[in-house]
Amino acid sequence: MSPTAKKSHAKKTPPAVQAAPAPAAPREHAPLRITDTSLRDAHQSLWATRMRTSDILEILDVVDNVGFYSLECWGGATFDVCMRFLRENPWERLRQIKAVAKKTPLQMLLRGQNILGYKNYADDVLDRFVALAVKNGVDIFRTFDALNDNRNLEQALKYVKKYGGHAQGTICYTTSPVHTVAEYVRIAREQEQMGVDSICIKDMAGILSPVAAQTLVSALVAELKVPVQVHTHATSGMGVATYFEAAKAGAGAIDCAISAVAGFSSQPPVETMVSMFAETEYKTQLDPEALKRMNHYFMKLRPLREPSHAMPLIIDPDILEHHIPGGMISNLRSQLAQQGALDRLDEVLKELPAVRADMGYPPLVTPTSQIVGVQAVLNVLSGKRYEMVTQETRDYVRGLYGRSPAPIDPKIQKQILGKDKPITCRPADLLKPGLPGCVDSVDPKLLKGEEDILSFCLFPEPALAYFKWRDLPPGDRPPIPADEEMKEKQKKEVPSAPARPIMAQSD
Repeated sequence: MSPTAKKSHAKKTPPAVQAAPAPAAPREHAPLRITDTSLRDAHQSLWATRMRTSDILEILDVVDNVGFYSLECWGGATFDVCMRFLRENPWERLRQIKAVAKKTPLQMLLRGQNILGYKNYADDVLDRFVALAVKNGVDIFRTFDALNDNRNLEQALKYVKKYGGHAQGTICYTTSPVHTVAEYVRIAREQEQMGVDSICIKDMAGILSPVAAQTLVSALVAELKVPVQVHTHATSGMGVATYFEAAKAGAGAIDCAISAVAGFSSQPPVETMVSMFAETEYKTQLDPEALKRMNHYFMKLRPLREPSHAMPLIIDPDILEHHIPGGMISNLRSQLAQQGALDRLDEVLKELPAVRADMGYPPLVTPTSQIVGVQAVLNVLSGKRYEMVTQETRDYVRGLYGRSPAPIDPKIQKQILGKDKPITCRPADLLKPGLPGCVDSVDPKLLKGEEDILSFCLFPEPALAYFKWRDLPPGDRPPIPADEEMKEKQKKEVPSAPARPIMAQSD
């Protein structure tokens, strides 16, 4: 309204009785899409990945009818944990989910050339893994590299497209002197040229602020032709506001978890985001009754699956300084406790950013989070920095995980490598084909299909232990490790009085 109009309006109507302006009707806008992470990242973050396949199947029909954009239900740590702790076949889990979820695309987290492991695998292994993942039910492949080295994504994206999947490229978000908006745009444009169908900003630690999200999403939307999705964690407390600003800046999708498995190191709750966006042009089209049923189910499941050492669901403001994901801090605590040095955790947390700077500021996500974290522990416990070095640190400095975001400190590099020279090629170019002879040492009767061969290629020891367990008559099988964990948890827990309803009948 112009100044002139205000002056004229003031003469006609006294301010005390001036009518409030009618709220503007929301503009027409494509509904915001929401990926549900309850079946993968949420329980990986809060329940140590202990959700069983039967847990998923019991509520899956309801989840499939919520109206989510996709269900993230596979990949990450779930593959290893299925065999190692749950004595389940991860491929069978995928098939069973696909058989029920007919309406919602299934999504997995793929670690680029690392596939689901902690090292680079040969291209032939990656090719067959993607082919079988598509065959068994994966529709969307969120594909990332811990160093944002697109050379480690090139073949994975190629194979996803080859077998008909949706190839989602990923930017692993962190902050450092070299991680600028311009650099993130360069990484994303390179991935777009590789043929990705969409791009995800993957904020592993929950450090993407609302302002940074608005700036980065705006820049990506302006430069890219493919849609942008945002993934964050609630650890710092900024996640809800970050999603709100990201959507306003042009992000077409966000990742959420049902509130029973949301918050802290998981994702922001879907119910909160649905309510916030309901008053905007970005309102979702999710079924509120289905969300209630879904949350009620997971609230009942939570006491059975949450580990006994689970931290209370709180905000961790320290993550804004050290950038360490919640699961990584748990690992550091465990390593120090085993050495009787838990009292030195603060020293490790101080050393860790220094190691990260020495290593060229890698984003802290698997496997770089483990490499940097373990090296920080060794530096503190030994009393002399880099006197003790893991093989993984040596491989990282040599370039066997990929190109570091910034140059590695030359003095540290020489101290670790000695006369060895860093490589400059794509790390997987140095690998021989991985499938020929892969299972020569395995009794053929233990292998039930090609999927088992891939499981063994990725995780030989847990896969073989699972195969042998599976081959036994049900009555002769040793206890499932996760069930034994649950028994120990129940022994330690002290019964408590039932929770009083917020509004009791007497109120």
